[in-house]
Amino acid sequence: MEGGGRPSAAQAVLLAASTAITALLYSIYRQKARVASGLEGARKVRLDGDLRAVLLEAPGRCVPYAVIEGVVRSVKDTLSSQFVENCKGVVQRLTLQEHKMVWNRTTHLWNDYEKIIHQRTNTTPFDLVPAEDGAGVTVRVMKPLEAAELSLETVYEKFHPSVQSFTDVIGHYISGERPKGIQETEQMLKVGTALTGVGELVLDNATIKLQPPKQGMPYYLSSLDFESLLQKQESSVRFWKILTVVFGLATCAVLFFLLRKQYRHHRERQQLRQMQEEFRQAQERLASAEGGEGLKNACVVCLSSTKSCVFLECGHVCSCHECYQALPQPKKCPICRQGITRVVPLYNS
Repeated sequence: MEGGGRPSAAQAVLLAASTAITALLYSIYRQKARVASGLEGARKVRLDGDLRAVLLEAPGRCVPYAVIEGVVRSVKDTLSSQFVENCKGVVQRLTLQEHKMVWNRTTHLWNDYEKIIHQRTNTTPFDLVPAEDGAGVTVRVMKPLEAAELSLETVYEKFHPSVQSFTDVIGHYISGERPKGIQETEQMLKVGTALTGVGELVLDNATIKLQPPKQGMPYYLSSLDFESLLQKQESSVRFWKILTVVFGLATCAVLFFLLRKQYRHHRERQQLRQMQEEFRQAQERLASAEGGEGLKNACVVCLSSTKSCVFLECGHVCSCHECYQALPQPKKCPICRQGITRVVPLYNS
């Protein structure tokens, strides 16, 4: 603590940083908890003949947050894999990713570095249909790329290592960057994949559509079943809750430490004021009882007895015999702080 009982700059920064981190973690936890609560309260509907009737009875022919499970089926054309034969899908993502080693001048180590140098995503309209054929009910999936968890399967992956000459190797060590190669990846949402969709379900003329919800809730297109998806979100809520509690306890500990320091400083100031007041009262009592001469001959330690000791080698006469005995070892003169080698009694005649 600095003078006046105020916390130091480092302590104030630590408390402010800990409080800010706790507030940020609590905000994330509240958001995750709201998402998990909304997901748990989502209405579960089935892809059967009653779905259209359910939407006709709903306000505005819309279920704001619904859960529906079905199988992917393309509306018209399908997307073919560029690398795998007879692999058809409705969402295709092609990615080129650069891998290289970068020299860290602080740690003096080579660190892995990855960078996406090109990515392209192709989509085609698709529906969710019942796993069992014959029901004749389909749900058109709108804006699939806005889904929080779009489950794409990696159908092709190949790493193309860099070919380096001796001159290239020397140049890489000088520049601090050493290429490793290019990774080529193709991901697809294949036809026939079982999906769990969570979003706004609306009846638009004769078409039933699943689209991103308007209340700010996340939009899901996941290969997990609904129970697994809900457990995943609840696990995320528990993780952020634990982090919030840990940093909250750390903030409370820092605050308690600062308040305890301030309280001790306040107590010390109170004791000092009390001692000063007692000293002033003792001076007044001596002055009133014995006059100025009595105050002059009073022991500088207790102010109640008369001076009776001569300290050598400094020669000061400032203490009574009882206060001299109470001085801590090694005994030093209360006036000049010089060591006391011997004491001569003082006799007032």
